[in-house]
Amino acid sequence: LKTNPRSRRCASLDEVIAYCRALEAERDRLEYEADGVVVKVDDLEQQRRLGATSHHPRWAIAYKFAARQATTRVRAIQVKVGKTGALTPVALLEPVELAGVTISRASLHNEDEVRKKDIRVGDTVVVERAGDVIPYVVRMLPERRPPDSKPFQMPKRCPVCGAAAFRPEGEAITRCTNAACPAQLKERLLHYGSRRAMDIEHLGEATVEQLVDRGLVRDFADLYRLDVETVAGLERQAEKSAQNLVDAIRASKDRGLARLLFALGIRYAGEHVARLLAAHYGSMDRLAKAGGEELAEIHGIGPRIAESVHLFFGQEANLGAIRRLRGAGVRMTEEAAAEAGPKTLAGKSFVLTGALDRMTRDEARGAIVRLGGRVTSSVSKKTDYVVVGREPGSKADDARRLGVTLLEEPAFLALIGKGA
Repeated sequence: LKTNPRSRRCASLDEVIAYCRALEAERDRLEYEADGVVVKVDDLEQQRRLGATSHHPRWAIAYKFAARQATTRVRAIQVKVGKTGALTPVALLEPVELAGVTISRASLHNEDEVRKKDIRVGDTVVVERAGDVIPYVVRMLPERRPPDSKPFQMPKRCPVCGAAAFRPEGEAITRCTNAACPAQLKERLLHYGSRRAMDIEHLGEATVEQLVDRGLVRDFADLYRLDVETVAGLERQAEKSAQNLVDAIRASKDRGLARLLFALGIRYAGEHVARLLAAHYGSMDRLAKAGGEELAEIHGIGPRIAESVHLFFGQEANLGAIRRLRGAGVRMTEEAAAEAGPKTLAGKSFVLTGALDRMTRDEARGAIVRLGGRVTSSVSKKTDYVVVGREPGSKADDARRLGVTLLEEPAFLALIGKGA
């Protein structure tokens, strides 16, 4: 395999740090854009023992270069409405070039952040791209502030629908209180159709804007009632592109429970939590009946997430949205969990580590759930089995330390009825 000629093997931590700093000093002379150096353990056995989390390997870490900065002026502060009603102040900037990209806006996050940095319209500010990606306002330059500037005030009402804005005690986020706010609906639809959710290709911002503004879509289920003729009537939508969108919407009906849960935008329930819930319950009906204490007992689901999920399913508006999606033909189960058959693994908890030869990780997870078991992401005393494949990570070591039963692939296949 071809490797970067600048790669180097270092013998000590001091040597690693010196190398990273030297490369950072050469950053502007590199033949390509770079935002840092990845430092890896150069030993396959140690990599195996260190393993990985659900997000990254433990045997590698990124050293990030200091972000490039530029100065520009704040033209206005606009308040954006998110999918959960969060009101986010956004600085509209005079366009400035930064690391090869033109920056014209940057999130100010929340009211407290704006007050802390005292950002005002007309201020000259220092901006950078966090991780060389996300525009970020670092600070304002007080010596260049206009004499007539005024402190930013968070609006008392939603800038889109006019409903009252409310900031819950102990939280930094102010929210629009109108669940039917069109701005919230647009953001929810964009999230619902995003690649990691229901993966509806061609459902972009301009299309969603028109669908909501024309009253064609009022909730997720309305997407599934769209036809080619209706979509083709939108601006910049020819018959072919309209057909592509309608086909993509129809294809999304079979994405499964985990993606659907993530797509619904339940507060605090990201992709990982959605997968845990789908694997544990297998169907929307079973999950909807779960109590807060029961949810909190699932490994990886904390009290805050459990309460949020329980509250979501306790609201009639959300249950109605789910009923309408079901009526539109959207699958409410994980594929494996939907199959009938004996639940020989009911109540058993599994963790998977390493690569299997006879099936993929997803297939193994599906087989466990189909038989009534559940799959968690980390080993604890409550784990019944750790399935060990090729090149297992640290989860195998955790299992040995805790006395949890290890199953190699042949034993696992026999347990799920797929042995030779």
